[in-house]
Amino acid sequence: MNGFEMKRRDTIVALLALGAAAGSSMAVAQPAKPPRRIATLDDSRESGRASGWAAFRKRLQELGYTESNGYLIEARWANAQAERLPALAAELVALKPGVIVTASTPAALAAKRATSSIPIVFVGAADPIRVGLVKSFARPEANLTGMSIIMSDIVGKWLELLREIAPKTSTIALLTYTDNPLAMETLRELQQQARPLGMTVQALDGTTQSNLERAFGTMARERVNAMIVTPSGNLLDQRQQIVESAARLRIPALYARREYPEAGGLMSYGADYDALFPRAADYVHRILQGAKPSELPFERASVFRLVVNAKAVQALGLTIPESVRVRVDEVIQ
Repeated sequence: MNGFEMKRRDTIVALLALGAAAGSSMAVAQPAKPPRRIATLDDSRESGRASGWAAFRKRLQELGYTESNGYLIEARWANAQAERLPALAAELVALKPGVIVTASTPAALAAKRATSSIPIVFVGAADPIRVGLVKSFARPEANLTGMSIIMSDIVGKWLELLREIAPKTSTIALLTYTDNPLAMETLRELQQQARPLGMTVQALDGTTQSNLERAFGTMARERVNAMIVTPSGNLLDQRQQIVESAARLRIPALYARREYPEAGGLMSYGADYDALFPRAADYVHRILQGAKPSELPFERASVFRLVVNAKAVQALGLTIPESVRVRVDEVIQ
């Protein structure tokens, strides 16, 4: 090989090496792929549904939706301020998430008004047809689907249980989140079913400490003799105050969530809300894999549990009749 050929070969090798180095440098310099977002919207405080959302995130992790795999969860909380929901929903929509997951009917309505294209999964949206979220359980249409609790299916059971454990019940306070349109639907359903039984029902707000004080002041003044507490996450932070106030006034109380008898309340009858959140994660997975929300029928909660606190029964001097005892799923001692 003469000198010219050697110089030519060295030049080619140098150019190839330079090109490889440049290509490697370009590969390193390329921007990282932006993470895919899963958005959540809740009208309550973070602590109000902490266990449910923890179950949701755990199921997502099991399905592979982790930060290390390029997924971020964007969570927004309205902290019992319903007027904040539209702005929070708009904020999430602007992030262009792959899906929005909501807890509660007000959050679901806010998300629906904010977007008609981003898929929305509702967790525990009560009576979605009645409030105009969807037209059909089997075919939700548009960008909406989820898990539902039909309150009209269980309010009759609430009244039945109260009559059996406190036969003289005539005036009932419904402690709830009155800014929730479904709370007012629940009130009307209760009033309709209570009227033939000779009972009256009034709604009182329990979302803040001051509201609770007013509510129990009303119950004492009007001699209310039974109370029903709805499943709203906005009440859950005040559960100890609610339970203790009911005990002080000696009001038999029926709660829609088991956290209340765990805190010393009399009894609860309702769906297992926390079990709905992992199912929502399954729906998120199917949507992110290409399924359309309109192809995923609404699931209706089908498992309801009756939980009784034995100490509260004794403290109120009540007797649980056999017709109720045989239906109890759990007794808290």
